[in-house]
Amino acid sequence: MTPRTLPMTVPAQDLPPRVRIHEVGARDGLQNEKAVVPTEVKAEFIHRLAASGLTSIEATSFVHPKWVPQLADAEDLFPRLDDIEGVALPVLVPNERGLDRALALGARRIAVFGSATETFAARNLNRTVDESLAMFEPVVARAKADKVHVRGYLSMCFGDPWEGPVPVHQVVRVAKALMDLGCDELSLGDTIGVATPGHVQDLLSELNEEGVRTDAIGVHFHDTYGQALSNTLAALQHGVTTVDASAGGLGGCPYAKSATGNLATEDLVWMLDGLGIETGVDLDTLTATSVWLAEQLGRPSPSRTVRALSVQ
Repeated sequence: MTPRTLPMTVPAQDLPPRVRIHEVGARDGLQNEKAVVPTEVKAEFIHRLAASGLTSIEATSFVHPKWVPQLADAEDLFPRLDDIEGVALPVLVPNERGLDRALALGARRIAVFGSATETFAARNLNRTVDESLAMFEPVVARAKADKVHVRGYLSMCFGDPWEGPVPVHQVVRVAKALMDLGCDELSLGDTIGVATPGHVQDLLSELNEEGVRTDAIGVHFHDTYGQALSNTLAALQHGVTTVDASAGGLGGCPYAKSATGNLATEDLVWMLDGLGIETGVDLDTLTATSVWLAEQLGRPSPSRTVRALSVQ
């Protein structure tokens, strides 16, 4: 195959030299699939993602199988990843029971999943926002006591399908509460993909003013309106260096039907390669992984970069 010479590397000013991609395809990407994906396919997918150079790959979720049947195989899947070295494999835990299950299998990185709005908190966690924070408090405390890294996800940061616009101060309040619990990092979720660059920078600035450091913040954009890359660039310009993405653009949210696919990891890497920003990810290997997974799922990848590179 002819070596790929594009994109040209043309750096822009005032951008970070390196970005850590937090790959969510194996969890957030697959959890919305209607047909159950075999455990062996999930394990192979994660191994292939690691081989592409990704160093942070969210593996699965220890939620009750009733709520997310697609991830009911967490106890079977996680031990199959023991041979992956040098890669963080965080898992989602909703409560102390989920934490117990994760710790029993040796997980050293966990994530809790909160909401900036009351309606989504009720639908996703069957609790108010404050009740969900109270539920997370012992989870985070126990994890930190055991020296386990904790990520705090915050959904509906830029808009909610039931409540509409979400005031920035409302998002900041919940974000600050998550960090005050002891989370090591915070992922800001544009769950239904309605953010725009000015909104992104305004929220980041407000968080900084309330004491949440930029280096503790990650961004998690969905591409519903085609804004994920422009929003990511706005976050990079602010100094953010952690970006969530999903191989092949897989994903959505089972509790918010207007949430379409995540930012595709390949589209992100193409942009970052062009900007001269290091990621450690080999785009060709990653693209081949998404092509392989698309074959397993029986449909083409929604990623524009995957589609473009796979026909060359």
